[in-house]
Amino acid sequence: MSNQHIISPPTDRTYVSDALLILRDAGADINRIDASTSLTEALQLIAATAVRLINAAEDDSVRAVIYTYDAATGQFDPDSRVSAGEGEAPLTGDVPRSNGVGATSLLRRSRVLSYEENSIPLHPLKYQAGIRSAACYPLLVVGQPVGALYIDLRSARRFTEDELLVLDTFVQSAAVAIYNTRQFEGINRALQRKVDQLEKLQRAEQLISSRLRLEDTLHEILATALELLHIEHGSFRLIDKRHNLLKMRATIGAGNNDEPERGLPLDETSGIMGWVARHRRPARIGDLHQPPWADIYRPLDPARDMRSELAVPLLGSGGGLEGVLNVESPRLNAFTTEHQQVLEALATQAVIAIQEAKLLDTIEEVSAHLIDHAPDDLFAVLIERACDLLNVDHAAIWEIERSAPDTLMRRAATEAIPPRYSVPLAGSLLGIAVSTRQPVSSIDLGTDPRVLRPELVQRMQLVSALIVPLITRDHTPHGGVARGTFGVYTLAPRTFSDWDTRLLTSLANHAAIALQQAEALEQLKAARERQAVAETFAVLGDVAANLLHRVNNLIGVIPVRVQGVLDKRPALQDDAYVDHALHEIEDSARATMAAARESMGYLRPLRLAPTSIETCYRTACSRLSLPPNIELSSTGLESLPPVMAGEEQLRLVLFNLIDNAIDALGTSDAISDRGGHIAVNGRIIADPIEPQRQWIDLAISDDGPGVPDAVLDRIFDPDFSTKRSAKKLGFGLWWTKSLVQRFGGSISVNNNLDAGCTFNVHLPPAEEQA
Repeated sequence: MSNQHIISPPTDRTYVSDALLILRDAGADINRIDASTSLTEALQLIAATAVRLINAAEDDSVRAVIYTYDAATGQFDPDSRVSAGEGEAPLTGDVPRSNGVGATSLLRRSRVLSYEENSIPLHPLKYQAGIRSAACYPLLVVGQPVGALYIDLRSARRFTEDELLVLDTFVQSAAVAIYNTRQFEGINRALQRKVDQLEKLQRAEQLISSRLRLEDTLHEILATALELLHIEHGSFRLIDKRHNLLKMRATIGAGNNDEPERGLPLDETSGIMGWVARHRRPARIGDLHQPPWADIYRPLDPARDMRSELAVPLLGSGGGLEGVLNVESPRLNAFTTEHQQVLEALATQAVIAIQEAKLLDTIEEVSAHLIDHAPDDLFAVLIERACDLLNVDHAAIWEIERSAPDTLMRRAATEAIPPRYSVPLAGSLLGIAVSTRQPVSSIDLGTDPRVLRPELVQRMQLVSALIVPLITRDHTPHGGVARGTFGVYTLAPRTFSDWDTRLLTSLANHAAIALQQAEALEQLKAARERQAVAETFAVLGDVAANLLHRVNNLIGVIPVRVQGVLDKRPALQDDAYVDHALHEIEDSARATMAAARESMGYLRPLRLAPTSIETCYRTACSRLSLPPNIELSSTGLESLPPVMAGEEQLRLVLFNLIDNAIDALGTSDAISDRGGHIAVNGRIIADPIEPQRQWIDLAISDDGPGVPDAVLDRIFDPDFSTKRSAKKLGFGLWWTKSLVQRFGGSISVNNNLDAGCTFNVHLPPAEEQA
């Protein structure tokens, strides 16, 4: 295996011109390498061209062998061997040695000639196969090895200067071809992964159980980064927003890292990654031993002396920090601007994967809540997830108030947005999202004319907003009805991306489903309640009729008996005490009968017929005792169509609601000084859920103290009443609600924005109910 007695061949002046033609053809072939070219095909092209470039004599034999270099392991890949010129019996087992010409060429970053290296013997297997002279070229791209090209001669001769010059030129193109082919293969793999991820997202709502493992995705992205940068060490740390810590999620080449499982703080005490997390900008460090980095560096692998590091932040929606991706190298100045761009691109892919995983987790959690949780519980989850996924400060779900279809009421929100806060529908930012059924946004809420209630914006210092409609799916021509909006708000200026809009729309779709389910359950509950009330009143009606008949028989005869006694014993009238007592007995009996008839009127069977609301209102007003300092007005009642109701019962409904408002105004000290006002307004409205259906809306409003929030939800309960009249059963507004339900309608109450409260009674028109 001696390298002595090497013979130099004579110079062939036609060789250079022939070699240039071969290089031209090879260059054209290399330029045709694209995403469809495999690495093996590229290596075969390089090896075959290398054989053709050697000016071999007839009795000489040339072969070329290529091994690719794996930057992740720092070794040649033995399975990557491709050769040319070996004939039918290729040599096997000639894997590059750690001290051979291949390793030496990579170390030196230059070619190695066997006859110039007495200290490096030829590979034993090659020598046994008759190889007597060899050249090895490192295949380098941006200074990083992608492989090695071996050219072996059976004759003991030197390579000519022309041959070496031609090979020097060729190996540069060969290295780029290998690198590009690897890049193409990596891009194809990445594209296929993205296609798979998108397909999984599209099937997510049907296949909630098939979750994407975030750890696997992060590890794959990290491995790609190490392969592209030809290094061996890297890690992913993601932020734990609940505890504000960086936690390790994926590593390669970390060794025995002693990082605590609880995570690291977001500052320089956790090393360079903490610095990147705090400042939210990349750090490319050429020498970790130099200040200021030497003071804060925490080694990824304590057993290796790392000299360079590149770390980039993972920035999600609105610049929110998701984590940090870093790579390290034992070489000085190992990372370039190009490397940083590559790592930043991969960091973007990691953010997408993190967002997708979070979204899938959210969809799974929301879907579980849809089945066995109340809508308000689901809304709380959606609010929390929207703030996390979109990196916003506040979020709110607004629902069109059924009793006031021109108003949006806060249904759920972050704590800073006050409960039962309402916003006008017409002309507002929220209303535009409802009317157009499209997302809307505002960069500056402070100057946006669509913000109709700026006091909330000013108090909370809100700056930007993204609003999407809540659309319930049905068979209407538009494919659904806008039931409200889902809005997110920031305290700093922000332009929302298409991804932000799509993500919030996805969450809004689940909120709309929850509203639709809640509405269906509410309708079912109302139907059952109406049926129960109807059945109860049917029984009570019979009982009331019998009771009234017995009361009439037992008490109604008292006035007659008293008058009979006086007629037969006129002398009793001379006794003032007896005469007064008999008249009191007579009056009490008559009052008892009147009270019984009035109270039993609630229980009388309904005789539904088309009924004028205005007539019932006028009759109710004639029976009211209106204080002089309280004003009562009405609008729109005369133009309302009739409703199917019992006239006396509808009169009772209006009487009770107005009388209740009078009592509320009478309890306010402010009203006694300035007076009060009660307004009864009537109009026709469209159902917010079924726009083709109409309702008669009666709004009874006052400017009194309003209803305390503590009792607002139970004001219609049977055991709740604001007053106890001696002339009534004392069931309060429960009676009113029961009668409205018997008409096929509904009733609700809300406090006004300025003062007082409003009762909204919804009744179906007589024609529609018929």
